[in-house]
Amino acid sequence: MSIVTRPYSNPSYVRWLAVCCWLVLAVASPVRADDPPAAPGSVTAVDHPNDVGNAIDLTWEPSPDDRPDIKPPRVIQYEIRRQEVGGDGEWLPVGEQTYGTTTFSDKQVERGHEYLYQVVAVSPEGAVSEAAVTTEPATPTMQYFREDRAWFGLIVLFVCGAVVLFISLAKRGRRLYVRPIPGLEAVDEAVGRATEMGRECLFVPGIQDINDIQTVAGLTVLGRVATHIAEYDADLDVPTARSLVMTAARETVEASYLSAGRPDSFREDDIYYLTDEQFGYVAGVTGKMVRDKPAACFYMGAFYAESLLLAETGNAIGAIQVAGTAMPSQLPFFVAACDYTLIGEEFFAASAYLSGEPFQLGTLRGQDVGKLLGGALLLVGCTVLTIAVFQPEGTAASVADFIKNHILGGAGFLP
Repeated sequence: MSIVTRPYSNPSYVRWLAVCCWLVLAVASPVRADDPPAAPGSVTAVDHPNDVGNAIDLTWEPSPDDRPDIKPPRVIQYEIRRQEVGGDGEWLPVGEQTYGTTTFSDKQVERGHEYLYQVVAVSPEGAVSEAAVTTEPATPTMQYFREDRAWFGLIVLFVCGAVVLFISLAKRGRRLYVRPIPGLEAVDEAVGRATEMGRECLFVPGIQDINDIQTVAGLTVLGRVATHIAEYDADLDVPTARSLVMTAARETVEASYLSAGRPDSFREDDIYYLTDEQFGYVAGVTGKMVRDKPAACFYMGAFYAESLLLAETGNAIGAIQVAGTAMPSQLPFFVAACDYTLIGEEFFAASAYLSGEPFQLGTLRGQDVGKLLGGALLLVGCTVLTIAVFQPEGTAASVADFIKNHILGGAGFLP
């Protein structure tokens, strides 16, 4: 005799069993949705290093409920509060951090004051845990020397020492070699051609005021051009877009004529003011170029959209054109339309190249030493990092870590 068992399929009984299970689980569940999360661990507050005393760094252990395996999450953020020692005893909120984050930098403190901190975990429903409080107050202090910039300071001292050394050598009469600049060497050719053709030389010192360093560099080149014009007894035309530039240009040209022994040939009206308005100025200059057809055009200074108009007009009339600027967006137009172009640093080096003044020559050579040092460090760093990729446990890896963390990073001067 066999006994056959059949599953009990009474619907009311199944529903009653499901309700009972739900009630048991709800009563036995250790966590309710409105229960606060567990408190964070110990909190540490220390002064932020290498600053002027306006920040304190906090670190804490995460709440036990701040775990990625808990779904839905029990912690959505941490709230940081601050209390000033000796104050009114009130805990003021100073910031919030999302879950999974255990650091915070308080940048709203005053140097020399003592502060206590507490961190609480906040649930999605807004329930707040018990506070984890620092045991010792933290005091922000000012550091007079930034250890994370020590290597940078050494490099600066080295470059400055090189500048002082070369200035001293130049003042003692030591000849310092400066690479010839083709654009400046072409000044003689351009002025000579203008003299042979009986035409004038046009010099445009940019459209910025005298407080722009490019304008100052352009006026230095103007002094060299004016000296050759005075020697060849050629004509000079200098339209300016600023009244102060006009005054400085007149003084520069007059000094050049005086040094060339031709003070009587200087004409003040050759250096004149047009207008401050950008395109009004370029319209006046290009109109004069078309009418007078100068044989040589010099553009030295700060330029914007008018650079293309000037250079194309000069190219159309067949003039020899020499340009110099440190405006990267305008260099392509000058390179395309002019015969010679002083690019960026060449333009600023022109004053040292033309004047031969010891301070300028020494500064130029000292900067070259700094560039050589920077290039050498770049080459060594790239080589070491490349070797470290193939030998991660070798000496190259240790040197690479030192470069990244101490020389380029903020880990301090030495390990």
